[in-house]
Amino acid sequence: MTQLRYDGKVCIITGAGGGLGREYALFFASRGAKIVINDLGKTKAGEFTADIVAQEIVKGGGQAVANRDSVDQGEKIVAQAIEAFGRVDIVINNAGILRDVSFMKMKESDWDLVHKVHLKGSFAVSRAAWPHMRKQGYGRIINTASPAGIYGNFGQANYSAAKLGLHGFTRALHKEGEAKGIFTNTIAPLAATAMTETVMSKELLKALGAEHIVPLVAYLCHESSEKSGGLFELGGGWISELRWQRSQGVSFNLPFTPEEVAAKFEGIGDFETEPEYPENTSDAMPKMINNFERNGGKLNGNNVSNTTAIKADGIFTMLKNYLEAGFGEDAVQKCQATYNFNISLKKNGPIKASYGLDLKNGKGAIFAKPFGQPDASFTMDDEEFYMECMRKSNPQMAFLKGRMKIKGSMRKASAFNPDLFPEPTPENLAKYSAQAKL
Repeated sequence: MTQLRYDGKVCIITGAGGGLGREYALFFASRGAKIVINDLGKTKAGEFTADIVAQEIVKGGGQAVANRDSVDQGEKIVAQAIEAFGRVDIVINNAGILRDVSFMKMKESDWDLVHKVHLKGSFAVSRAAWPHMRKQGYGRIINTASPAGIYGNFGQANYSAAKLGLHGFTRALHKEGEAKGIFTNTIAPLAATAMTETVMSKELLKALGAEHIVPLVAYLCHESSEKSGGLFELGGGWISELRWQRSQGVSFNLPFTPEEVAAKFEGIGDFETEPEYPENTSDAMPKMINNFERNGGKLNGNNVSNTTAIKADGIFTMLKNYLEAGFGEDAVQKCQATYNFNISLKKNGPIKASYGLDLKNGKGAIFAKPFGQPDASFTMDDEEFYMECMRKSNPQMAFLKGRMKIKGSMRKASAFNPDLFPEPTPENLAKYSAQAKL
């Protein structure tokens, strides 16, 4: 197997004066990366641990600098990386502390300090590195959660909340950064570190050596990996990926009462019958809309079935306002084409709606009717169109497998990409659809 290397890459590792952070630093340096060792800790003799690890790397022929700033001062850490090495490619948010105490006895300072280091520290370093990664079109970020964050842990309300918050942070950065070549993932390791040595036996500490966490992080940080948004639980040489699971849920006739909820509560929590695995905030939206429609619900004075029964209508309404706000200049410059979108309710069914998208003139425009002679036309069912807009279906594969048909200039068709526009999340639909009407 070809060795994965990081020659020319610059890696910032927080909390790298010992434990897992030190293991990362030594490994990445041995594979050619230039390392910024961040840690403000000291040995009993008064030496800064960051200095010790940096010197160890340099003596071994690698390149490293020590940084002693607190992680909530991320700009200083990133500034040192830029000054020393001219760029930043990898950020491993590893620094952490514990202030374990039962919730009954927890002080506000116990809560604030844990969040300052884990959550704000990861934000501060990532935020400072983000513009550099965007400019170079490349970046890898690892956020360090914990099984305590996934499952909760007695005496660790502060730590558990911060650690699960980090995965929400990861999911947001994944959605904002993926199109720019910035991939962000979360690990939830169980490893022998300074934070765990007081609560684990020597035998267990040996089995859960910090060095067993390094291989996954190294792969996720390599340029060959395009994984983003993942949550991985690992330890002792075992690695797993976690995902959210949602029950089918129960729809109620409107209005409904707490007693009706009680009567159907078991069904609400039924994970055995066709569970789903959502990935986006908008995944549940069709279920909510369908239940409103089933109950004769109205939106802005119109029956739901007339305005949102077809998902494409809401998406094109959002795009219309987006273009009118002047945000489509890059799309117009890139595409220089007019497009028709013919949408059916089911595969190979009759066309339910057609839209014209002008990305050739001015700032772009959306029309509730097709062009007579577009540069390219796309025909697909509503669900396929929605999945492509949500970045959950690959347009090229949809075309090759017949889920999407294209007529006209293939060159112009291939220039169009959903990533040119905002993802149609509930927030974006609300933001860009408030004024526009098709």
